[in-house]
Amino acid sequence: MTSHVGRLYALAIAILVFFLTWTAVAARPWATTAQADPRLTALAAREQRVRTESAAVSRIVHQRWAVYQRQLKSRQVQIAAANRAQVLAAAAPSVRVVTLPPLTITRTS
Repeated sequence: MTSHVGRLYALAIAILVFFLTWTAVAARPWATTAQADPRLTALAAREQRVRTESAAVSRIVHQRWAVYQRQLKSRQVQIAAANRAQVLAAAAPSVRVVTLPPLTITRTS
């Protein structure tokens, strides 16, 4: 084959046949449907368990957070009352201690 055009056509056809064969092999039309991989089945079951546990933990956390918020409000009310009482006690007139000289002086001879 001395013709360059013939060589180009042969090369193009060889490349075309190569890619067509490649796509046919990659498609695997002869493969039968295999049973599911047991690892994937176990993984799906574990995922379901984890989702269920996650929902339960989330519910518990929300309940505990609500209890904490109620207790916090109660404690803040107590602290505010204590602060008010302290301010009222500080605003009351304080006792003043005065040292005076004695009223009578006695002298001995």
